[in-house]
Amino acid sequence: MRLRVRPVRRLEGRVDVPGDKSVSHRAALLGALARGRTEVTGFLEAEDCGRTLRAVQVLGAAVTRKGGGHYLIDGVGLAGLHECDDVVDCGNSGTTARLLLGVLAGQPFWTLLTGDASLRRRPMGRVAEPLARMGARFGGREEGRRMPLAVRGARPLRALAYRTPVASAQVKSALLLAGLWADGPVTVEEPAPSRDHTERMLRGFGADVRVDGLAVTLTQGDELHGQTVAVPGDVSSAAFFLAAGLVVPEARITLSHVGVNPTRTGLLDVLDAMGAGLTVTARPGDQGGEPVADLTVSRSGLRGAAVGGPLIPRLIDEVPALAVVACLAAGTTVIRDAAELRVKESDRLRALAGELSRMGGRVAERPDGLEIQGGAGLTGAEVSSGGDHRIAMALVVAGLAARGETVVEDTECIATSFPGFVEAVNRLAGGGAVAAEA
Repeated sequence: MRLRVRPVRRLEGRVDVPGDKSVSHRAALLGALARGRTEVTGFLEAEDCGRTLRAVQVLGAAVTRKGGGHYLIDGVGLAGLHECDDVVDCGNSGTTARLLLGVLAGQPFWTLLTGDASLRRRPMGRVAEPLARMGARFGGREEGRRMPLAVRGARPLRALAYRTPVASAQVKSALLLAGLWADGPVTVEEPAPSRDHTERMLRGFGADVRVDGLAVTLTQGDELHGQTVAVPGDVSSAAFFLAAGLVVPEARITLSHVGVNPTRTGLLDVLDAMGAGLTVTARPGDQGGEPVADLTVSRSGLRGAAVGGPLIPRLIDEVPALAVVACLAAGTTVIRDAAELRVKESDRLRALAGELSRMGGRVAERPDGLEIQGGAGLTGAEVSSGGDHRIAMALVVAGLAARGETVVEDTECIATSFPGFVEAVNRLAGGGAVAAEA
């Protein structure tokens, strides 16, 4: 499917962005591992999170859909998962695959995981290698570093103290989940903070999790207990509307009930440094253990910024949206220390440099980032997402602010994280900004 995008002068209104993808995955997994019932509202009904729900079902948990984003998960406890009779297909979801490996490391049976062509190219060794130190066994392509991948868990697993080479919430989460079946503490230390949704939710379900600086330790204890989880709006999905509100001439957009976990708000910090007209209105209480706010954005004069170091793990998924903003800001934006973007659903550094350059952006690819000369504007062109949902949405936003029409190829992937994205854009524009074509 292709999307035909015409430039607009005005975007106005309120958007309820879909539930946070990271929190939704974790709610499904911990609900399955807990004793009793977990009730989840705001669950992201997109392809990636659906893969995690189906995985816990075939492993033994009962999942009931009560309505839009509303699920009941009847967990089986830490000893209740069972061997499934088919391959577990993770689709395009790296989070499903990597976090599930942590769970399966503690199960005394074989499970075979696969995924789509994109996921089969993504590295799994960064998770499998430390899990193997704990006692799990792996077999698969490239000596167990690529999917399809078979895992045979052990119980108990060995305790572990592990320093990750890069800040990665997926690696950290997989090891902490495996720690639920370890014979001693599991400690993960990172070089910089990564998103902490797993730690927060594990505590909410009753696990003993302690944080000391950049180190997180889980000590195996009693069973987890089912909880009520209200999933906040996903700041990574909100990022595309923040970008649109900053680059469309007459824009004012409010995003409701967005999760503003400090480990995820790097983009807000960068936009503030760039001079963005952005208001953050905190909402009382938490959702799913996560702080929540309304975000309001409007067109404003922007200047380039330097982005790197500890900021990168806090905005790694938002770089595509940030790159569009940088193309239309005054001056130069330099993004460093982001080589991790080369092993996402696509090589996002290469994709952003190539596709935004087709639109007239002055974007240079660097080994670990991008250098973007702003101020020249963008021109409509034929571009492609390469099957990456975040690249697809970034290119649609770029098209809204470009001179002339833009055609974005390969956009079915948007359903991976934001099935209602096009409809939300058209509501803000008063209709007709984005048209789908076969």
